[in-house]
Amino acid sequence: MTNVDPRNAVPSPVEFIDGRLDSGVLFLCDHASNALPAEYGDLGLDPMQFTRHIAYDIGAADLTRRLAQIFNAPALLTTWSRLLIDPNRGADDPTLVMRLSDGALIPGNARIDAAEVQSRTDRFWKPYREQAGELLDRMSQSVQIPVIVALHSFTPVWKSYARPWQVGILWDSDPRIAEPFIAALRAQPDLTVGDNEPYDGALEGDTLHELGTKRGLAHMLIELRQDLVATRAHAEDWANRLAPLLASVLASPHAHMIEHHRSRTERPVRKTP
Repeated sequence: MTNVDPRNAVPSPVEFIDGRLDSGVLFLCDHASNALPAEYGDLGLDPMQFTRHIAYDIGAADLTRRLAQIFNAPALLTTWSRLLIDPNRGADDPTLVMRLSDGALIPGNARIDAAEVQSRTDRFWKPYREQAGELLDRMSQSVQIPVIVALHSFTPVWKSYARPWQVGILWDSDPRIAEPFIAALRAQPDLTVGDNEPYDGALEGDTLHELGTKRGLAHMLIELRQDLVATRAHAEDWANRLAPLLASVLASPHAHMIEHHRSRTERPVRKTP
């Protein structure tokens, strides 16, 4: 894997952190960066907008890198802002390229056509999904089937609501690592832990649906509140705190099996009587 994409002579949309293929875990960071390729300028936005959550998940990259280091595990991180295209959305999701995000109009996205969306998908979205799939294929050939852990962060306040959780675990219908990890977190007396908060983990076409649910790999998404991980030191402190709890969950052989669970996004087919 390379960090330079020869097709367009710009840095690759994927940062690869090397690790042991038999580590049993792959870390993913969908919204690691607030950068944009030079050709897109600033999408018409004030530079201050790129310090906000609309551009990236604050602290998530530092969390991911530290956890990958602790577990000597591979990790993949995106290198471009979610304002360009959202790697955690399905290819046909209407929010794949956001025109408006948390009150901010994005001029460079407001009038783009289908051809531009497809171009961004091919150049900046597909490589992340494809490299993750290829890496999971290689890891699955080792002595231990991998678990997928995605790292995100969320805003302390949303639409005047002060979110009470320090950490939230998002998952769909596979409980193998999510439920024991939530239990381990809730055993910490100083933590308020969200179960599918502040978002629902069942999203058709998202990263974990495609790479975890469809493959039968155990997976979950960890959300940390952004004010707690806004500096590298604080993010690494949280990674150090989460690591032993995660290691305990990953020690279960059941977590490293292929096991298919029907996604909550799937709707039963109504049969005509």
